[in-house]
Amino acid sequence: MRIRNGLRASKLATVCEEARCPNIGECWSSKKGAATATIMVLGDTCTRGCRFCNVKTSRQPPLPADDEPEKTAEAIASWKVDYVVITSVDRDDIPDGGAEHYARVVRRVKELKPSMRLECLTPDFNGTSGLDGVATVASAGLDVYAHNIETVERLQSTVRDRRAGYRESIGVLEHARKVTPNLVTKTSIILGFGEREEEIRQTMRDMRDAGVEIFTLGQYLRPSRRHMKVVRMLPPEEYEYWQQEGMSMGFKYVASGPLVRSSYKAGEVFMEAILNERDAELHAPPSSPEGASLPRSGVWTPEQAEGRAARVLANLADSGPSGACPM
Repeated sequence: MRIRNGLRASKLATVCEEARCPNIGECWSSKKGAATATIMVLGDTCTRGCRFCNVKTSRQPPLPADDEPEKTAEAIASWKVDYVVITSVDRDDIPDGGAEHYARVVRRVKELKPSMRLECLTPDFNGTSGLDGVATVASAGLDVYAHNIETVERLQSTVRDRRAGYRESIGVLEHARKVTPNLVTKTSIILGFGEREEEIRQTMRDMRDAGVEIFTLGQYLRPSRRHMKVVRMLPPEEYEYWQQEGMSMGFKYVASGPLVRSSYKAGEVFMEAILNERDAELHAPPSSPEGASLPRSGVWTPEQAEGRAARVLANLADSGPSGACPM
């Protein structure tokens, strides 16, 4: 209720509502200090028409409000949470795809609350021509750069808008890390479109090769009759299999389950742990063995990740409302 009221008062859009996320009740009704929402900037109307997505579309949406960065930052700061995801629709009608607008939001939030962890789930900023836009956002001061691959390579043109592409999305993730090497990168795949087992595995390998550290897998749920049909509902044990497979490939965290979405709240407990670990590595003396507690392989086993999450949750309980948001 607190987040819903804040959104209404600020007239902000969320992907939680626009995309009919199945976790909206769980995320928004969490206890004070832990509730979260994924804020959608650049308006609520997309210039693309992916066949799985419920966000409304238009070739020429209204231009975003120039004061949106300030309004968004003030709203986020008033919620007293420490981890926020900022995402957007595609804006192919804007020369830079909305990248500078994105960066203004990030910079202003960091001005108001420097300690806040920011994840940006971005579009491709007009494909291969949008790498300058990727650089603009990646260098704005965020902590996590997320961009979703959505599906396996074979099904890209079936599932996504024709202006999106598998290699273009890989290029976005690679370029973000090239611009700011200490960024955590993250991507997501939706299952149930008719993908094959080896195609899922190859997609995960491609993401690791691109330096992606966080990977999520969730089930496609048809928003309406006008959207593409569900080809297959995967049983829970298959999601467990892909979680284990991803960890064995070297991802630092894999969230996998029927209702998992790229911004699902539970993953942020692990994200906070990874970010704290990254900070320790960056600021510790080179000779200090305490600089990082990851195993030499740089990979947490599920047991190690669970232990890390438990310690983060304990810290959250001690810190009260100002603790990190386990989104």
